[in-house]
Amino acid sequence: APFPVRRGDRIAQLVFGRVEAVEWEEVADVGETGRGEGGFGSTGRS
Repeated sequence: APFPVRRGDRIAQLVFGRVEAVEWEEVADVGETGRGEGGFGSTGRS
């Protein structure tokens, strides 16, 4: 279906975000974390 666009219509958004250059380091094992088995974002609280 046609979608008319007229002068002055607001049809898009633009978001600026920082792009960081990183250097990756490959490891054989990441070991234990302070998070334990709680999972991503876990606070340990119920």
